[in-house]
Amino acid sequence: KGMSQTFKAGDFLVYQLESAFALLRLLAVDETKDGRIWHLAGYNEFFPDIESAEASLASPNGFTKALKHAALTDRAFQSTQTAPLANHPLSEDDLEPLNTWRESPEHAVSNISIRLLLGFR
Repeated sequence: KGMSQTFKAGDFLVYQLESAFALLRLLAVDETKDGRIWHLAGYNEFFPDIESAEASLASPNGFTKALKHAALTDRAFQSTQTAPLANHPLSEDDLEPLNTWRESPEHAVSNISIRLLLGFR
């Protein structure tokens, strides 16, 4: 409980892979009757340590997205340890896939971790 206070839309979140760090972007958090839905984007860039990830966020415009949008259950989101590094305003480009998801009748929500969705173990 109380997790969502530390995360806000526009946050760049760092998480650890076996030999590198990578970044996610928090697009939105929805409170629903079935629990929270976390909307994330994932990037292709890898960093040797948290410091270099943080330094790169001074100018995040060069990042490329591996995944433009994923909707995750609270459990799926919590299964990957993440920490917020920086917050930047979201662009129309960032939000477009989220808005498409909101308008679609399916509203698919994933129960698997973002690492698996991005193809990492």
